[in-house]
Amino acid sequence: MTVSPPGLSGLRRAGAFAAATLAAVALAVAPGARADAAGVTLPIGDSDLTQVTTSRTLADGVTLTRIVRGTDPAPADQINTTTRGPWVVNVLTIDPRRARGHLRATYGPTLGQVEKTTDLVRDSGALAGVNASFFTFTASQLYPGDPVGLGLYGGKLLSEPTAEPGEVNFVVDATTNRALTGKLTWSGSVRNRRTNAVLPLEFVNHPPVIPAACATLVDQTLCAEPGDVVQFTPEFDAATPSGAGVEVVLNQLGCVVRTATSRGTALATGQTSLQATGRDAATLLAVAGRGCLDRSSTLTDQRGRKLALRPGLFGVNGRYPLTADGQIVVPDGGSDSFFARNPRTIAGTTRDGKIVLATIDGRQVTSVGTTLDETAAVAQALGMDDAVNLDGGGSTAMAAQGALVNQPSGAERAVGDALVYVPGRYHGGN
Repeated sequence: MTVSPPGLSGLRRAGAFAAATLAAVALAVAPGARADAAGVTLPIGDSDLTQVTTSRTLADGVTLTRIVRGTDPAPADQINTTTRGPWVVNVLTIDPRRARGHLRATYGPTLGQVEKTTDLVRDSGALAGVNASFFTFTASQLYPGDPVGLGLYGGKLLSEPTAEPGEVNFVVDATTNRALTGKLTWSGSVRNRRTNAVLPLEFVNHPPVIPAACATLVDQTLCAEPGDVVQFTPEFDAATPSGAGVEVVLNQLGCVVRTATSRGTALATGQTSLQATGRDAATLLAVAGRGCLDRSSTLTDQRGRKLALRPGLFGVNGRYPLTADGQIVVPDGGSDSFFARNPRTIAGTTRDGKIVLATIDGRQVTSVGTTLDETAAVAQALGMDDAVNLDGGGSTAMAAQGALVNQPSGAERAVGDALVYVPGRYHGGN
């Protein structure tokens, strides 16, 4: 565990789940605390490097700062090792006390597909934004935008947090612009109202896997191996995933309207469906019957406290916390390339409740990128007491006022979702 200098150890947490009531999504505010990216010297590279900082106001309470540390291009064969940089960091700072807009997450027309960050920012009428969640990504996948972890949009849980120890979440209340970081967990089930039979849910809007031993079985009810049980909503895609297994479609009251012994259907507004593979296919048919089902879905914070879902609540997934209580908390990554220098996207909160979104360009001679340790050092220097590492690499992108602000490591990549700042008060919707 890497720990920041002792002088910072006394800072108290403002944005972490462990010290806030999630149901209220409220932050403690430290009087007089401030974060000003324009006055920051980045603690990366040699101490004698030249640093040039420019800053502009995008709207009341919203500033965009560009920091360039180092002046000479890096030798192409030294990008991963040089201490001379250069580094290009773009920082979007939102002060909820002055901002007249709102921060939220958006995923485009359907959850399962991808769009560029610039398009997500433009199509949502946003002033600025950054890429957010880790997502399936592989171009050959039918649903490349499927979040790999939490996807919470307008109070609707459209993707469950994973049990992976590295997942960390960034949650914002668009009605107040208060944000929190931490790790959420989820449990879900369906219960037949008449028989009280219960079936646990494993995923939300995630294509189920057929057990390898039953891959050739058209009728999955004959399979003896456990499979997956998944709930789908109309937001996922034009149709639910097709294939072997069973599917039960429910109306808005939770009552069964049709059952199929294969998967794949279009859902009308208000409908949901349950898909199952393996031996869970027969169990789903037995539990659902032709009756009505009650669904239980519970999100909890890392202390086990329930997070009440309501309109205005948005959440995305990241991998690894960077800072907590003002200290650097990056685990030892060993030789894992994920921890090496890469382009990075960061989201975090300051002691006085500001939200900071930042990108660090990488894999280029004009900006070499940062290790996860260096990323945490940048987040700490920018005043983020609590910060998380969002999807990075080729996904890293920031757009503002209709234009791409940073320089991606290749052509701008289509991504699963984005965090966007939209002018005006939040009035509902995804």
